[in-house]
Amino acid sequence: MAGLPKYVRLVEVGPRDGLQNESGEVPTAARIELIDRLADAGLKTIESGSFVSPKWVPRMADTAEVMAGIRRRDDVSYPVLVPNMKGLEAAIAAGAGEIAVFGAASESFSRKNINCSIAESLDRFRPVCEAALKQGMRVRGYISCVLGCPYEGTVESSAVAAMAGDFMAMGCYEVSLGDTIGVGTPLAARTMVDRVAEVVARDRLAVHFHDTYGQALANILACLERGIAVIDSSVAGLGGCPYAKGATGNVASEDVLYMLEGMGVETGVDLKRLAAAGQFISDLLGRPSGSRVARAMAGGPDS
Repeated sequence: MAGLPKYVRLVEVGPRDGLQNESGEVPTAARIELIDRLADAGLKTIESGSFVSPKWVPRMADTAEVMAGIRRRDDVSYPVLVPNMKGLEAAIAAGAGEIAVFGAASESFSRKNINCSIAESLDRFRPVCEAALKQGMRVRGYISCVLGCPYEGTVESSAVAAMAGDFMAMGCYEVSLGDTIGVGTPLAARTMVDRVAEVVARDRLAVHFHDTYGQALANILACLERGIAVIDSSVAGLGGCPYAKGATGNVASEDVLYMLEGMGVETGVDLKRLAAAGQFISDLLGRPSGSRVARAMAGGPDS
C-alpha cells in the first residue's frame, strides 16, 4: 500500500501503562510472565514498570522485583517511567537501560497528573535526562493530551510541538505523542503530527492512541501515512485514564498488529503469541480481552 512505512516498531505499554490503572490485583510473578511472553512474541520494546511513589501508583510498587525477575534479552529494551531524580536512582539500581519522562501539553492536566506546571515539569526533567544520559541510558519522552484535555478541551498543536522540541533538546531519542483521553480523529491527528514534525523529525516520533471513541486505528493509519513508524499499544487493550470519564484504555496491540499485517507492514511480532499473552493476563484479571482481534481468534476454527 503506497505511502506506508515498510516496517513499524511496536512499543508495548501494557505491563506499565495498562496494568497501572487496573483495579484487580496482579501478582509480581504474573507481571514478570507477561513481559517474558511479550518478548517471546517478538516485541523489542516493552515498557515494564515505573519508579513513582507507591502512594500515587500502588500497582507499580514492585517494579524493582519485576525488573530483577524478567528474562532479559539483549535485543529487547525494557524501559521504565521515572518522574524525578529519586525515580532515576531506583531505575539505575534496578539495572534499567532506558527510562521515560512524561509531561502534558495541557497546563491543567499537568497540574492534576504530576502536580506541577508545564514549565516546572520541564525543569524537573532536565537534570533527570542529563544524569540518565551520563549513565549511558536511553531516554524517551511522553507527551499527554496532544489532541484534547479533559479540563481544557482542545489542545493547540503548537503547544505539543514546543514540548516535543524541549524533550529533544534534553536528549530524548524519541517522543511519544499521546491522545490520553482518546478524543482525536484522523484529520486532527494528521494535522498535529505535521505541526510537531516541523520541530522534530518524523523518524523520532511515536504515537500513543487511546480508543475511547473507537478512533484509535483510524488515527494510527492517518499518522502512518504521514511517515510515523513507531506505535505504542497495549496487549489486550489494558488500561485507561483515571482523569478521563469513560476512557477505555490504550488501543489493543493485537488489533494494531492485525491491521499492519493486513497492509503488508512488517513488525517482527507473532500475532498468535501476542494474543496468547493477552489471554493470559485477561484470564488473570477475570475478564475478556479488550482486543477485538483476540476475541475473534479465540472463537475461530484455529483456536
